[in-house]
Amino acid sequence: MPAFVVRAATQSDGAFLADMVVEAANWREGAARPRHEVLTSADYQRYLTGWMRPADVGVVAQVPTGEAVGAAWFRLFPRSEPGFGYVGTGVPELVIGVRPIWRAHGIGRMLLHRLADEARARGYARLSLSVERGNYAVALYRSEGFAVTQSGIGRDTMVKLLR
Repeated sequence: MPAFVVRAATQSDGAFLADMVVEAANWREGAARPRHEVLTSADYQRYLTGWMRPADVGVVAQVPTGEAVGAAWFRLFPRSEPGFGYVGTGVPELVIGVRPIWRAHGIGRMLLHRLADEARARGYARLSLSVERGNYAVALYRSEGFAVTQSGIGRDTMVKLLR
């Protein structure tokens, strides 16, 4: 397995984060959502618009060549404009995406660990996420301490306690 590096995301990573939103939206094999549909949807734009707002925090995984292969980030949402995994004011919601060819290599786990450390260091008590039922990443999230707190139509909201 190649050595991966996880670094802090910067403002210039915005386009790559958009790629990762598309990857996250297209987790299901054979049911690809067109890139333009994902990126013009208000449901997904909220995770990207204005990157890096003051409370936005992200990490990017790179292979030794410097190619970015995955990213995870969190942001806060107001009650009036919640994300898919909104659980409350002051609870950051995370998004994670890994290029398909690099999945199942431990990158997602590395990104989750680093992002949880970043959230903990900033004083957050919880992290939330939303995942569609049937997504194989659910097993990763459960193994990393996320638990379902809300169920919706076809998707669950999961929360990890950080303290």
